Amino acid sequence: MTLYDELVARGLIAQVTNEEEIKNMINEGKATFYIGFDCTADSLTAGHFMALTLMKRLQMAGNKPIALIGGGTTMIGDPSGRTDMRKMLTKEDIDHNAECFKRQMERFIDFGEGKALMVNNADWLLQLNYVDLLREVGACFSVNNMLRAECYKQRMEKGLSFLEFNYMIMQSYDFYMLYQKYGCNMEFGGDDQWSNMLGGTELIRRKLGKDAHAMTITLLTDSQGKKMGKTAGNAVWLDPEKTSPYEFFQYWRNVADADVLKCIKMLTFLPIEEIQAMEAWEGAKLNEAKEILAYELTAMVHGEEEAEKAKEASRALFSGAGDSANMPTVEISEADLQDGKLDIMGLLVVAGLAESRSDARRAVQQGGATVDGEKVTDIATSYELAAFEGEGKVVRRGKKKFAKVIAK
Repeated sequence: MTLYDELVARGLIAQVTNEEEIKNMINEGKATFYIGFDCTADSLTAGHFMALTLMKRLQMAGNKPIALIGGGTTMIGDPSGRTDMRKMLTKEDIDHNAECFKRQMERFIDFGEGKALMVNNADWLLQLNYVDLLREVGACFSVNNMLRAECYKQRMEKGLSFLEFNYMIMQSYDFYMLYQKYGCNMEFGGDDQWSNMLGGTELIRRKLGKDAHAMTITLLTDSQGKKMGKTAGNAVWLDPEKTSPYEFFQYWRNVADADVLKCIKMLTFLPIEEIQAMEAWEGAKLNEAKEILAYELTAMVHGEEEAEKAKEASRALFSGAGDSANMPTVEISEADLQDGKLDIMGLLVVAGLAESRSDARRAVQQGGATVDGEKVTDIATSYELAAFEGEGKVVRRGKKKFAKVIAK
């Protein structure tokens, strides 16, 4: 199986231009390709996994990745997939976020001499003269065509700012600059980026001639990637200070049955033949597949030692067979008690399993709270500090949120 065939088998390819040429370049290790990352936060998320693992796969086959940090485009904000305008960040915030991205990407991509490149589009975008840009680039774009693009159409009813309208031109200009500066001949991105990416290939041909070999290829479902990166409305971060290795493991351990094999195909480096053999798995075997997924991705991001700890803690929670010492732990003291006791609502709050006492009350009344495996339905249930001494107690809300609470 060629590399391109494997990408298709893993469900990664949606649309391409110049498919035969792209196949040959990727399979022969001759592609110099880029993927852009706008610096909207100080950490990458699990939603970036698809792009990061793709870059790693292609680099392992001899292709050259360019990780484009969006120090310039982040100042505008991509309207794709948005119903409102993104929060405006300061240049200082963007520069800080870019540095955080760099450190995390180095866990996946080899940026050694002569290998992958990491560049920042602020280096050219922030130097542009507006009138020069209009003359050099603006003449190559049809406003009628731009307004037909999906990334803009969905925003027309609620309002599309002129600031955001320029995003397609900025992204297209990135490809144009990378093509000239680094010989970048291919752009990868999510399916919601298709219009922006075609703009780049067209700009290169308009400016440099029809023989300019610029190609575009999109990952199958950027929406799937974004879905992978969020849980309960919150991002799942790659930074262990924002999402602990255990929480990260548990996120993947709890993916839906219908998504687990899709995630294994897209995100892990297990041989495709091994994954295809899993397609017949049902019932309890799907839980095994989820543990495989969680372990592989946690090891990739946080290292094998943290992945082993997370796996043991997960098994301790679900089957009692693992090591509960590795479970997320919260310490409490007399200061957390009221009249010498801590009621179940306060316990859920201090354990980080409820945002407020009213939120905790709902959890208890709806039958979603357990302590050491026993369901607690009475909001008057309370505990003395001595109850949390020694091994402590495992407090759980629902199936996915839990923590060990111990006395200091």
